[in-house]
Amino acid sequence: MIEAIERPAPHPDLAGRSVLTLRHHSAEAIAAVLDLAERLRAEPLQQWPRWLEGRVVGMIFERPSTRTRVSFESGIGRMGGQAIYLSERDMQLGRGEALEDTALILSGLIDAIVLRTGPHAKLEELARHARVPVINALTYAHHPCQGLADVLTLRQRFGDLTGLPVAYVGDGNNCLLSLVIVGARFGLDVRCACPAGYDPDPEVMAWADATASAAGGGVRVIRDPVEAATGARAIYTDTWVSMGDEEHEGERIRALTPYRLDAALLAHAADDAVALHPLPAHHDLEIAYEVLHGPRSAVWDQAQNRLHTQAALLTHILPPADLL
Repeated sequence: MIEAIERPAPHPDLAGRSVLTLRHHSAEAIAAVLDLAERLRAEPLQQWPRWLEGRVVGMIFERPSTRTRVSFESGIGRMGGQAIYLSERDMQLGRGEALEDTALILSGLIDAIVLRTGPHAKLEELARHARVPVINALTYAHHPCQGLADVLTLRQRFGDLTGLPVAYVGDGNNCLLSLVIVGARFGLDVRCACPAGYDPDPEVMAWADATASAAGGGVRVIRDPVEAATGARAIYTDTWVSMGDEEHEGERIRALTPYRLDAALLAHAADDAVALHPLPAHHDLEIAYEVLHGPRSAVWDQAQNRLHTQAALLTHILPPADLL
């Protein structure tokens, strides 16, 4: 019953703080979010505690979204808060108002800002001037909310994550970086198969490998998708042509086609391996329809976990004054 859920003490590494990338938050803070997310997932949505009562969250979305927007709005509303959706055309920011001015104005009107944009530097600038927490809902560089949902899904499926072999195949993008940042805290062993020219940020990967190694795992980039997939307990892929990449669509598809997640690649994984994808998926391009909609797909749990992890994250970021 819902009465069994006691509101946790806000983790000091999260309370009142921005989340731009989880690299700068402790393993204990991330674990606190995942623990609370699991407890929320076990309860009927209609009976969720109203822990965000009286809180207003502004959501600036400069890039389209399905899962991120709906999961944030649903989670905020179900916990008693209010979400205000702001597209670029709804704001003076889209007409040339300075980002600094927008940050200062919004800070006096709402309790937190969720931003989905392109350049990571824009998110950092907003957070620098804002007087309320800013949460990254996706930039070209990082997607921490997706990373939380990914690792929660793996934890629900396999329990202990220490040394768990996970393969990532395809473009070394923001979702990969967020997966290895969160996963490194729990000792995931992530093998990233990317074609030459599509490698993830080497500095982030070096940090993730050092952090994961200290926790019993590791992170590395290889070229062969079969090598990455062999014995893996999960195989993760993402879209090959993200917004902004359309100009190079043909080139990207040619380079990434050998990295398709299909039944043949999944056959190299462990017998209990699952397929992961952050969505939206392009059927039979980066992932085969039979895998995405097949019995070994954990994609739909992964998507639903966006709701639980984001609600848990906001609970820690926006505690009532008497819990601070």
